[in-house]
Parts: sequence; C-alpha cells; structure tokens
Amino acid sequence: MDWKRIFDAVGLNGTRWQWKIMRWERNLKGLMRGQVSMSGISITRILIFVNLILFTLMTVHGLLAGIGLRALFNPPTQLLLAWGGQFWPAVLQYGQWWRCLTYAFTHGGIIHLGFNMVVLFQVGPLIESELQPARFIILYTFTALTATLLGYLWHPMTPVVGASGSLFGLIGFAVVYFHRLGTAGQQIRNFMFQWAIFAFVFGLMVGADNAGHLGGAIGGAALGLVFPPYRVRQHPFNRHLINALALLCTIAVVAAIATQLWWVVTARG
Repeated sequence: MDWKRIFDAVGLNGTRWQWKIMRWERNLKGLMRGQVSMSGISITRILIFVNLILFTLMTVHGLLAGIGLRALFNPPTQLLLAWGGQFWPAVLQYGQWWRCLTYAFTHGGIIHLGFNMVVLFQVGPLIESELQPARFIILYTFTALTATLLGYLWHPMTPVVGASGSLFGLIGFAVVYFHRLGTAGQQIRNFMFQWAIFAFVFGLMVGADNAGHLGGAIGGAALGLVFPPYRVRQHPFNRHLINALALLCTIAVVAAIATQLWWVVTARG
C-alpha cells in the first residue's frame, strides 16, 4: 500500500508517516516472533496513556450514573470495583482473575492518579532505558502481582486500587539493581531511596495500601537481584526467554483490561 500517497492526499507529511508505519510494521512483526524490543516505543508513556484513558472512561461512567464530580475526586467503592479494583473474594469466589492486574490501572480519584503518574513519569524512563522495554514489561507486571499477593495475605477483604504497588516495585528494583553496579549506580540508587521515602510518607498521610507497597518493593528487589545488567552480553536462550516472558505479560495485561471492559459493558447492559 502506498502510504505516502495516502497521507500526502490528506495534507500530511507522507514521507514521515510512511517511515513511522514501516517502523510500526517491523515492531509488530518482531512482537509476533516474541521479540518485544519495540525500539522507539516508550512503555512508560503507554502505561501513563492507558491509565489516563481508563480513568477518563470510569469518570464518564460515574457521571452518567449520576454520581457527579465525586466520580472525579472520590469515586465510590462500587465504581472502583466496576472498573477493575482488586477484591480478593471476587477473584476467588467468582473467578474474576483480571482484577489481579486491572487494579493497577484503576485509581481512586484525580489526585491519586496524578501522584502515581508523576512518579511513573519520573522513575519509569530511567529504569526502562536501563532494562529496555521487554524486561521493563516483566518488572512492572510481576510487581503488580506481588503487590496484590501480599495484600491478600495482609487484608484479603479490603478493596485495593492504584499503580503504586508496581511503582514501589520499580523503586525496589532500582535500589537493589543500581546498588549492584557499585559507584556507577550510587546516584540513581540514592535518588530512588528518596522517592521511596516520599511515597511512603505520602501513603501514610492518605491511608494508602502499604501492604501493596511492600509487596511490590519485595518483588522488584527480587528481580533486582537476578536481572544482569542489560549491557552485559547475554546467551541467546536468555534473550529469547525474556522476550517470551514479556510477550506473555503483555498478552495477560491486554486480556485483563479487555475482559474488564467487556464486563463493564455487559454489566451495564
């Protein structure tokens, strides 16, 4: 297909868009082969975008349901659960497995969302640039799971929402990983310690899920112990394994969000 001619016809820079589409096609083919490198694509930005979109949809749902501005600033628990909040009885009794991942994309108000996205914007790119997208996807997904698992052991009957479990996972990972790099990683390690203290204090002030924070940090620290520096030459088997795990994580997150959206639509119907 002549993409350049199509975009030129609608008044856009056909050459630039042609190159973009060619890059996206290469990335898609690599993804289908289990190669989740996705050069030029920021996983951090994608995560922020998905969080913003889902929060917007939840807010619109609340407004249409007559909740008013409360949907924006302090959504009721019923709305949060409808949009993927974690509630272990629903997972264990009704098989709503997707909540183990979708809770990390559900937020209890614009302030909650804003704080978490600021943290992700600050720490995500630095870690992603070090790990590259495939291992970053694994880290973010894995720590979302370890965060909610510790929450289950700590308070199984408490609804939980928010990306902070994964964010503490990123911080816990960075502290351990960059400490292993010696003096070259000390500045970044200390920077992450500062974020951890700030986020923990903020969590105490707003009554956040510190069990989830701890679970995410433990999961991140565990990966920080076993992930070798990305720039160290790796065996091809290890690269293929990482790509395969990243692909599985991507499929799991997409399937969870898609299932949750379908559940919202059918529940409303």
